[in-house]
Amino acid sequence: MAKAKSAFVCTECGSEFRKWQGQCTSCQEWNTLSEIRLSPARPGAGAATSERSGYAGALSREVVDLGGVDLSDVPRLSSTFDEFDRVLGGGLVPGSAVLLGGHPGAGKSTLLLQVACKLAQQRTVIYVTGEESLSQVAMRAHRLQLATQGLKMLAETSVEIILAVAERERPDVLIIDSIQTTHLEDIASAPGGVAQVRESAAALTRFAKQSHTVLLLVGHVTKDGALAGPKVLEHMIDASLLLEGDADSRFRTLRGQKNRFGAVNELGVFAMLEHGLKEVKNPSAIFLSRGEELSPGSLVMVVWEGTRPLLVEVQALLDDSPLGNPRRVAVGLDQNRLAMLLAVLHRHGGLFTGDQDVFLNVVGGVKVLETSADLAVLLAVVSSLQNRPLPKELVVFGEVGLSGEIRPVPSGQERIVEAAKHGFTRAIVPRGNAPRQSPPGLEVVAVDKLADALEAL
Repeated sequence: MAKAKSAFVCTECGSEFRKWQGQCTSCQEWNTLSEIRLSPARPGAGAATSERSGYAGALSREVVDLGGVDLSDVPRLSSTFDEFDRVLGGGLVPGSAVLLGGHPGAGKSTLLLQVACKLAQQRTVIYVTGEESLSQVAMRAHRLQLATQGLKMLAETSVEIILAVAERERPDVLIIDSIQTTHLEDIASAPGGVAQVRESAAALTRFAKQSHTVLLLVGHVTKDGALAGPKVLEHMIDASLLLEGDADSRFRTLRGQKNRFGAVNELGVFAMLEHGLKEVKNPSAIFLSRGEELSPGSLVMVVWEGTRPLLVEVQALLDDSPLGNPRRVAVGLDQNRLAMLLAVLHRHGGLFTGDQDVFLNVVGGVKVLETSADLAVLLAVVSSLQNRPLPKELVVFGEVGLSGEIRPVPSGQERIVEAAKHGFTRAIVPRGNAPRQSPPGLEVVAVDKLADALEAL
């Protein structure tokens, strides 16, 4: 009997090595290599499998002109949730593989069960559960008051059986909850391991591509918030979505981390209610629910999420530090960028915060990943430092450079229009984003330097 070959795969970057080593030379991480078994390929196995499965001719082997490809044969399939469709780039694409990740309790299974029950009224949907029994899923659907007629359920973890059922039923949508529980009989490792997750996802994705089935995979996350399993899993799929939200918060944010069919970093907002997740049509109004009393350190900024502007509130709190090394805590913002902005404030604004503990928070659990929040963060810090509240009608955005200059940000006109729609009367923006004609009722103050913005307050 021939000896089974093996390889070692890094769970962080997906790099392969012939033998085990303590450090991955590609991403420089330690103790991340896991062994996978490599089964030898049988001659003609791929062709035999395609003919047996009825997929012969599903993938074209002819060279065609890209301009002559007919896109009318690939219509979008609505998920029945506008926010979900927005993050996907317009809806589900037949033959695509979508990975949905999130912390336990974030609402992954709830969201997909709602989507499956609504789609099952018009399409053929198979929901495969590997973590719960059929009675548990039925109890959740009953609690959410969902229409369960027409939804086909399967409690199975074997990929071979799942593919056999899918070939017989030919569903339009196939949901796997979750990919960490599935396994292949030929792989000699436990479910959830690197080899099982990689090969199971590859087999399911291959079926989706050849049969034009929408494949939705549920993935677990690690304690760091990253998707569990090998990094190569993200290279196999077409879209990677992350459902975020604290257990004590009623709001959930769905963010696209990878999308071959739409914009990356698109954001969808949901509210967790008694009857499941409900989409929030106007998230800016939710994040702007501020109190009547003015408080120092509170300011509204306009960030750009995917294809739309979003108004969120940033809060800053400064306090005398009893420590030799004052704390810098940022929730929803980059902590390293906060340290840089405080240095710019000292050098070009003349305000010293080296003896202060600085705490920053973005209201609503939103994570701001762009630099347009720089100016708003600094003005909120100044407001808390001097214990002077800022006007509620003020909105701010702009990037701050190391020399104290205020740089323009993309989509500045759309941000200003969004602020005017929500009743703001004054905006401090970079001069490069200043419009030729301000919207009615909104005073736009254009600034070039950080000193100009401090003077405009």
